[in-house]
Amino acid sequence: MKKLLPFLLALMLLSGCGAPAGAGKAEAGYRQITAAEAADLMETEENYVILDVRTREEYEGGHIPGAICIPTETIGSEEIPKLPDKRQLILVYCRSGNRSKQASSKLAALGYTGIVEFGGIIDWQGETVSGDE
Repeated sequence: MKKLLPFLLALMLLSGCGAPAGAGKAEAGYRQITAAEAADLMETEENYVILDVRTREEYEGGHIPGAICIPTETIGSEEIPKLPDKRQLILVYCRSGNRSKQASSKLAALGYTGIVEFGGIIDWQGETVSGDE
């Protein structure tokens, strides 16, 4: 029971977290929005990073213009040189939304505070480009 108690306490704390109405769904350290909401942010915000967390091969096969590729499995406990500003708005996506959620949690654990996860490129209605652009 002693080993289970910290887990239950953490679970209770996390279940109490939430975001203001209309702010997207809040997860552990990041905000979740739709691909359409992300497209709107890209139109109105400045100084943001679009982060594709798929494999390099997937990225080169087609990605959102301006996105950088940092695969989920390469995000660990070390600083990320491509993401030096931990307060910068970072829009995170993958193929379907699973890896982007994992990557967003990892980034939050590293101290990033401007993380917005918007699912997968399969839901993206905007332009995509191929190669390493």
